[in-house]
Amino acid sequence: MGLKEYAAKRKFGKTPEPEPGPRQEEKGLVFVVHKHAARALHYDLRLELEGVLKSWAVPRGPSLDPAVKRLAVMVEDHPFAYRDFEGVIPEGNYGAGSVIIWDRGFYRHPAARNREESEQRLREGLAKGDLKFVLEGEKLRGEFALVKTGRDGKSWLLLKKKDHYASGGGVLGENRSVVSGRTLEEVFGAGGGKASGRKKVEQIRFREALEDEALRGAPSGPMPHAVNPMLATLVREPFDHPEWLFEVKWDGYRAIAELRDGDVSLYSRKLLPLNRKFAPVVESLRTLGFEAVLDGEIVVVDEGGKPDFQLLQNYGKSGRGHLLYYVFDILHFQGHDLTGLPLLRRKELLKKVLPSLPHIRFSDHVRSEGVLFFQVVREKGLEGVVAKHLRSTYRMGRRSREWLKVKTRPAQEGVIAGFTAPRGGRRHFGTLVLGAFEGDELVYIGHAGGGFTAQELGEIRERLEPLIRKECPFKVEPKTNAPTTWVKPELVCEVALAGWTEDGIMRQPVFLRLREDKAAGEVVRDRAGEGA
Repeated sequence: MGLKEYAAKRKFGKTPEPEPGPRQEEKGLVFVVHKHAARALHYDLRLELEGVLKSWAVPRGPSLDPAVKRLAVMVEDHPFAYRDFEGVIPEGNYGAGSVIIWDRGFYRHPAARNREESEQRLREGLAKGDLKFVLEGEKLRGEFALVKTGRDGKSWLLLKKKDHYASGGGVLGENRSVVSGRTLEEVFGAGGGKASGRKKVEQIRFREALEDEALRGAPSGPMPHAVNPMLATLVREPFDHPEWLFEVKWDGYRAIAELRDGDVSLYSRKLLPLNRKFAPVVESLRTLGFEAVLDGEIVVVDEGGKPDFQLLQNYGKSGRGHLLYYVFDILHFQGHDLTGLPLLRRKELLKKVLPSLPHIRFSDHVRSEGVLFFQVVREKGLEGVVAKHLRSTYRMGRRSREWLKVKTRPAQEGVIAGFTAPRGGRRHFGTLVLGAFEGDELVYIGHAGGGFTAQELGEIRERLEPLIRKECPFKVEPKTNAPTTWVKPELVCEVALAGWTEDGIMRQPVFLRLREDKAAGEVVRDRAGEGA
């Protein structure tokens, strides 16, 4: 084929690719596999023969599994110097994108006794369309074959022969250059901040996620719908442990996002739709070109970057603050059920496929250093830390001790069971009478009379008005310090508290906010070690 076609396709001086030139003599025949993020990410197998590198583009990459056949499209010969090429082909040039030397080494014909005989047999195999060879690389070893198919002369199949190097495991997950140790993304330099560069990086990440060995081990299955998220158990103190990772406990609405067929369904723990309420998040998610189920927290942060629950609750009306969906888990991806994978592998996949988008953030973590992380979180005035075991699977709708939460301030959710009459100059009500569930029974846990603004007093009373009832919702009617109006136990609020009495009553509870994202039936006493 020669090098005329190679030279005709390239603008030397504008691309760092080598010009045709004399080859360097080696003891053996060399091969190289380039990984190339061009318009489509692919692998290029190059075999030295007749003074050039005979080249095949392998869209899905080589495999060590003899049962797998890979399409290999023969392309123009490349100069021998191309075996050392690694870098970025600039936009506007043929094959623009980043290139790494994914593997390289020597190769030979399996029946040859020396280089001369090997070259002769390889030339004959190439001419007949049945090219057998043995690779001695860092990632690829053992016998392979290229078999021509069709009449166009370009379509071949790349096969692995059965030998002791054959394996059913994936090799494409090893995504670093054998020369520089860099990934395609690192070579590309993250696109230099240009929109086209970011798109290329996202393409690289997405393709590498599809090649990830963890995804190969995840079973295929239909996308789940109406997911009840996995929950964490409350503990008193932070801790250090090498087998755990630690995330920020965001002060917002837990939300599941289902992405299928270009559409998005965003909903709360109570399965309430959030698409209209947080439309900017939905619009960003809609730009993702894959199918998945994501788990995360919707927050609104103030100008200092601190989550503000009040801003979140009022976002639909005011539009104030910065709306963000912090995604910390992925349960389903491109037809694969990921819930049985270890947490760390799920988060690695999530980080690869989730690009930086308006209103969307990857919720990162630290490993091992839970105590220091908790101290930093507390100093920043954040709600707390969630600790997760690295190997934890995702258990939908279950509370697990493989996920733990540590709060920077004691707090409790309470079901509003009634309200007392106001005293003095206060209007609307005096205190909220609160309960929590023990099994199916609502149990009194105290009443909160402080922390309300005048506006909140009016709004809460308005919400309670249609819920008023004559019957006390508790089996045993509690004693209150003023006449009580009972209500149907549906609304949930959150209070700060100083602790608990021995008989299970909150000490010094102060109202923080309503929790419209929580169902009344989920509320239990939030005491460390007893669940939350």
